[in-house]
Amino acid sequence: MQHRDERGAFFEFYRHEALQETVGHPLTLRQGNMSVSSKGVARGIHYALVPPGQAKYVTAVRGGFVDYIIDLRVGSPTFGEWDSVIIDDDDRRTVYLSEGLGHAIVSLTDNATVSYLVSEVFNPQRELGISVFDPEIGLAFPDVLGELQVSPKDRDAPTLSDALRDGVLPTWADSQSLYSALDGMV
Repeated sequence: MQHRDERGAFFEFYRHEALQETVGHPLTLRQGNMSVSSKGVARGIHYALVPPGQAKYVTAVRGGFVDYIIDLRVGSPTFGEWDSVIIDDDDRRTVYLSEGLGHAIVSLTDNATVSYLVSEVFNPQRELGISVFDPEIGLAFPDVLGELQVSPKDRDAPTLSDALRDGVLPTWADSQSLYSALDGMV
């Protein structure tokens, strides 16, 4: 909840006990990240292998973006499906992504500043990507942005089918085992 007055606004964007109550276990914070993007920049689809995976707690510091959550857990009943939410500095929504899920953002404004609180430090051997343009996943992008800008790494990322064939996706079974272990931490 935001408290607004003539001076501006005050709000809590993270409360450990509220998140723990919602997801069933604490989020152990290991790293904080921030990205700043121009309008029309796409970042992702990024994910980390499980275990240990990387849970993310995401919010907007400035501007706005579409946040995409993609189920990449092989064997999951929702494997390959996605959802999205607009996160901006007006509504101040947040998104929690559990380990095994893929994540992408598309900036709706210039200087869209995204804060990520994450459960594991960056590990380039365990953090991978899927093409944000993979037609099999079929993310729907806002028409008003035109051609999206992506990094070479994200542009050259494999498709979901390629990653599945190569055995480089998290599994539903490994994710469930991790969630059970995390739930036992309370």
